[in-house]
Amino acid sequence: MGIKVLWIYPNTYGMYMIPPAIALLSAIIKKHDHKSEIFDLTFYAADHGIDSDGSRAEILNTLPFNMEDRNIRLKTSDWKDDLAAQVERFQPDLIAISSTEDMWELGIKALEHIENLKIKNNIPVVAGGVFATFAPDICLEHRLIDMVCVGEGEEAIVDLCNKIQKGDDYSDVTNLCFKDNDGGIKKNKIAKLVDVDTSPILDLDLFEENRLYRPMAGKIWKTVPIETHRGCPFTCAFCNSPDQQKLYKEETGGSFFRKKSIDKIYDELIYFKEEVGLELVFFWADTFLAWNKKELDEFCEMYKEIKLPFWMQTRPETVNEEKLKKLKDVGLMRMAFGLEHGNEQFRNKLLDRRWKNKDIIKAMQVPKELDIDFSVNNITGFPTETRELVFDTIEINREIEATNYNIYTFVPFHGTPLRKLTDKLELTKHSTITKCLSDKSQLYMPQYTPEQIEGIKRTFVLYVKFPKNRWKEIERAEKFTPEGNAIFKELQLEYIDKYMPKSDDDLHASKKVEPHVRKAITKEELTFGLEPNVADDM
Repeated sequence: MGIKVLWIYPNTYGMYMIPPAIALLSAIIKKHDHKSEIFDLTFYAADHGIDSDGSRAEILNTLPFNMEDRNIRLKTSDWKDDLAAQVERFQPDLIAISSTEDMWELGIKALEHIENLKIKNNIPVVAGGVFATFAPDICLEHRLIDMVCVGEGEEAIVDLCNKIQKGDDYSDVTNLCFKDNDGGIKKNKIAKLVDVDTSPILDLDLFEENRLYRPMAGKIWKTVPIETHRGCPFTCAFCNSPDQQKLYKEETGGSFFRKKSIDKIYDELIYFKEEVGLELVFFWADTFLAWNKKELDEFCEMYKEIKLPFWMQTRPETVNEEKLKKLKDVGLMRMAFGLEHGNEQFRNKLLDRRWKNKDIIKAMQVPKELDIDFSVNNITGFPTETRELVFDTIEINREIEATNYNIYTFVPFHGTPLRKLTDKLELTKHSTITKCLSDKSQLYMPQYTPEQIEGIKRTFVLYVKFPKNRWKEIERAEKFTPEGNAIFKELQLEYIDKYMPKSDDDLHASKKVEPHVRKAITKEELTFGLEPNVADDM
């Protein structure tokens, strides 16, 4: 028999999508006769972080819903006690922590709570994920982290488990980094790129049933992330894709960006539809329309058999009427566009997104004309940005009749070109660990302070939707003062009354939802409008 691996997934309530990397790696090690369990913090009222989805509802970025419609509730037990009890019961031979950068400190808190058990039972701990990949030194600084996996973990986790099982030295496992005896870091070579068509079906048995449900368009759907592409062919400066490409080009000579075959995607879709009861397909791809014409045609022909609504995210320059009409005909329900910023020069120079506003506006007319619901994702708080520049973002959003408009705080993640810039500008240090997209800005910039950024975020949708003769009033609502808060509350309620759906018939995207889960939206429900992540829409 193999070894027992306990995955720790630090997460906040509202970030509902299952972590596909953990589900994939768990499936892989089970194929090699190892055992797998997870401690998942998602449904605990944990004392950490920010309620990112609740805050998004507050600033009118989401359509409210109620997770209890599917009997999904917070756990009432103490997560620390539950974690310790699971370690005592399961007796893992390896603890693997997979964490985003903004959840890293929560993951560390979890490890510290079971420190005595780790030491008593001599349990090694490996950390993985994008943060571990691009900041292995920070991860290894902590006394409870024994090793870090850099890059893809498929080969490394199997090799590591096998060597632990045999009692062999595992210091030469590919992709792993270790602390050496001199206080430095020993980095092993990076394994060759994974053939994504060989990936097994995600291990859903690892999760509680309620982890398969998530909100979309005001309804709670049973869904699973279906990977169609790994990596991204574009080079946005706020994303880790450029650094992933560079890492793998230097280490392996290959391209990190890969596409799954249509046959492989079909097999996964059929499995999840027939065996899991999938209701909505969530395509896990940074840019879904990174298909060429032949591939897209093959996808559409294949998907005719699936007959399930699906969601995707893409970039404006990948869109045309022919593509979207084909996709709508086979099930496209909703889509999201990454716009990020409305000033052409700023967007091109700082973000490496080289497209003209007129072309963006034209592209976003296509889903509107085809009656496809879509959201526009925007970011503010970039280094060197000013409050005045944000109004270019507001202006372009005013020209786009989207279903909803999302606004997020810029986050200087490790492994992104813009993180190198914030370090250079001394807005961050190498050791600075980021917060989430819905939290306050970590960058103190005299020309655009964190308080100003928060004020813009909470009034962004008001600026976009209300007439300009109301802008002076909205500006007062940016201030976090008794007067500003009172004005914002009044405008918030006015917005709900004018622009939020108030009946089933108004829920354009949810017209086919079963009656028992469709309901009117009330003002009082606004603060409970939670959504999973940056890719999720009303």
